[in-house]
Amino acid sequence: MLTIARAELSQLFRNRLVLVTALVLPAALSAFFIARHDVFAELGSFGYIATLTLFFVLGIGLYTTTVTTLAARRQNLFLKRLRSTAAGDAGILGGLLLPVTAIAVVQIAVLLAVLAVVTGKPANPLLLAAAVVATVVMMLALGLATAGLTNSPEHAQVTTLPISLGVIAVAGWVGLTGTGELTLLKRLLPGGSAAELVLDAWNGGKPAAGSLLLFAPTLAWVFVAVVLATRLFRWEPRR
Repeated sequence: MLTIARAELSQLFRNRLVLVTALVLPAALSAFFIARHDVFAELGSFGYIATLTLFFVLGIGLYTTTVTTLAARRQNLFLKRLRSTAAGDAGILGGLLLPVTAIAVVQIAVLLAVLAVVTGKPANPLLLAAAVVATVVMMLALGLATAGLTNSPEHAQVTTLPISLGVIAVAGWVGLTGTGELTLLKRLLPGGSAAELVLDAWNGGKPAAGSLLLFAPTLAWVFVAVVLATRLFRWEPRR
């Protein structure tokens, strides 16, 4: 798996388009919100900025790059060739997705650390870390499911839009308005409960035990996405 991951990391840094999608765009958007934290905090809170930062990186960087990477490797038959080696399916997918996942996690850690320096540390760092991990797993699972419907890297520009923009919109909605109204709807939408977790972790004001229940909708989306990925994912190009 590590050999595949090293090769994939090299490919990532050679592909300028993927590099911009995975690194530059989400980091630039997040940096803008952090730099203007006083303005955006008036709309919501510092937790609102943390929420947008998380979903910019995962919705644009991790999710979109996951789908594009798997579609490209399928199209050039690299996935098919890897299956003829001693590596198992889990090792192949893990090796291909480890670099982009590591990049996303490092980005999140750096950006949230900068936000903490600028605005003050989060109320519950452990809950924040758990929310980040749960959201990373959810976006990876959704990426695998979407990759099953994506024929090529060019096609990924279309197939990723609904979920990528959707989770960012839901996170922004929850971060801006909270969950005082339409609570169930917001929590059941993909990214809604994860966004509320980040808000709780950063702003405080809610018992940690109560926040733990918010992991259920996020894990449910992971389960749904894994089931869809199992049914839809293809190792060879569609005919």
